[in-house]
Amino acid sequence: MSDKAAVDAQRVIDDQASPQTQSQQEQRQAIDEYSGGHDDASMRVKVYSPFRDYYDGRAFSITAENATGPFDILPRHHNFISLLAPCDLMVRTVKAGDDRTIRISGGIMHVKADQVVVFLDV
Repeated sequence: MSDKAAVDAQRVIDDQASPQTQSQQEQRQAIDEYSGGHDDASMRVKVYSPFRDYYDGRAFSITAENATGPFDILPRHHNFISLLAPCDLMVRTVKAGDDRTIRISGGIMHVKADQVVVFLDV
């Protein structure tokens, strides 16, 4: 195993597309009704580490956890920066069935002007 793969495997525990539950399907339907099927209610999201890009695209929300507990980021969120605690980072994408769950050991999240950047493994 190369050094790059070893570091990546050590820090990010799991990265997978998550199956949709009934409540997630209902959330998706409500978002589609709210936004009229457009990207108006979405934000640009990039989740990456020094060796890998985990997600780069549009999303309706992100759920993560910091020292005070779990939180959500939605479109039009105020400017925000936080250290992330080990958690399952959930990215609810605009593309149906493409939601992402990324288990992380920590990172930094920066939110500004409907753009969210998550740096992992720093």
